[in-house]
Amino acid sequence: MPQHDVLVIGAGLAGQRAALAAAEGGASVGIISKVHPVRSHSNAAQGGINAALNPEDSWESHAFDTVKGSDYLGDQDAIEIMCREAPDEILHLEHLGVTFHRNEQGKLGTRAFGGASAARTYYVADITGQAILHVLYEQLMKYSDQVDRYEEWFTTALVKDESGRIAGAVTRNIRDGSMELFTAKTVILATGGNGQIFNPSTNALICTGDGIAQAYRAGATLMDMEMIQYHPTTLAGIGLLITEGARGEGAHLYNAQGERFMERYAPNKMELASRDVVSRAEQTEINEGRGFPDGTVALDITVVPKQRIHEALREIVMVGRDFAGVDITREPIHIKPGNHYVMGGIKTNVDGETDVPGLYAAGECACVSVHGGNRLGANSLLDTLIFGRRSGAHAARVAKGMSMPTPTREELGRERELLDGIVKRDRTGRRVSEIKAEMGAVMDKHCAVFRDEEGLKVALETVKRLREEAKTVAIDDKGTVFNQDVLGALELQYMLDNAECIVTGAIERKESRGAQFRTDFPERNDEEWIKHINLSAGDDGTPEISYSEVTMTQWEPQERKY
Repeated sequence: MPQHDVLVIGAGLAGQRAALAAAEGGASVGIISKVHPVRSHSNAAQGGINAALNPEDSWESHAFDTVKGSDYLGDQDAIEIMCREAPDEILHLEHLGVTFHRNEQGKLGTRAFGGASAARTYYVADITGQAILHVLYEQLMKYSDQVDRYEEWFTTALVKDESGRIAGAVTRNIRDGSMELFTAKTVILATGGNGQIFNPSTNALICTGDGIAQAYRAGATLMDMEMIQYHPTTLAGIGLLITEGARGEGAHLYNAQGERFMERYAPNKMELASRDVVSRAEQTEINEGRGFPDGTVALDITVVPKQRIHEALREIVMVGRDFAGVDITREPIHIKPGNHYVMGGIKTNVDGETDVPGLYAAGECACVSVHGGNRLGANSLLDTLIFGRRSGAHAARVAKGMSMPTPTREELGRERELLDGIVKRDRTGRRVSEIKAEMGAVMDKHCAVFRDEEGLKVALETVKRLREEAKTVAIDDKGTVFNQDVLGALELQYMLDNAECIVTGAIERKESRGAQFRTDFPERNDEEWIKHINLSAGDDGTPEISYSEVTMTQWEPQERKY
């Protein structure tokens, strides 16, 4: 039975940063990932990472932009911490070997990003996430005597000791199908987002909300799950991301009539308004008949010098060529809003602690509430690194004063039985892929850029029906070696748990704020709804709703204009 002071589940940027911080704190660390760590979805982060590192900029300005971007739903104490600590984190990464872009003077260079009052996004072309991920993985090698890596292991459930404290996790070795019970003094969930609930999505196939669902089932509170970000620039039909860095470099948005329509919606910031504002503007143009016949608008990158495109946007040059048949250096590319990010997640404090003793969360699966109702571009990598580090450091300190817990082995037996039952099940129900496709379609239709109560109730009824149907799915692969079929059945159940919480929160929030735009409640209602919606699993497995206050420090809510 593997035993660790700190067990990190997920090996993207948040997980690796947490593991490094815990190791630096003297803890023995296990890091588990269902894919090889450098295949984590952090790879897909293109545009960059924010920090007020320039002497002419300030953390206060960065923090205010983040608060405003959150539509005043972000907790300002957490935002202050993130923005204060950002410059040191950038310098730390640079010293570790991340090859950030440098300007003609040899200094770290920046690009502009949406919702920001200064150009404070540091980047590596349009592969920033990948560049940081590989450097952190190299750093893990230095701590190989303290950090054990369990690559291509799938966590199926969290386990507790008799006192109710988290004491480890049940896992499946994907290579041979064997099950193992990991014991740990503390567990950090860094399992990423849940974008595969929606179709299409910019998220990788692995982003199925596993950690969010596992924490929810273990008694943790989820917060602000209704806040789902639709990115303004994705390829229609397949959801591939065209980085915000393109607009940061100067690209324009046009409708089918040739109008640069952002003049009507955000005359000051234009294409660099916050993501929710730009996505709604695009969708409005499409809905009102000013889009192209394929339900899109155009992103014109040809206004950026060709040399600069190849230097700073080389990945999306290939995406345009390979997936849309478009040379973005010569002609506009058609885009539309697409599912991208969940601002909500497992409720934590600024050290990553959840309300379940011994359980931490960091990164996209967590909600320390630095993003509130809408995340600013390039704040996601910052969130993963700052709160990944803080979670790892805190978990290591806590583990020092503890003896190794004794988890109940019954959970291992139950999980083994559950998976064996799925493998042995006769085909009586629908396929996993069919249920997932229906879920993705209904969520994209009713829980996207625009929402209303009627559509949300249809989505909720559909999700509840699909949850029942998911109990009888059968799989084709009956083997043990790399059986992704059986894991897909588990992921489907995680996604449906997430989907029910998203829709429940969206129905409950009877206002429009950030990414939640209710056409039946089109105004922001500060009197009633400057509060977080919390969800916990009831005795019957359905979400129970409660509320918590939004922490205000120095910025009072005001009208949000760009």
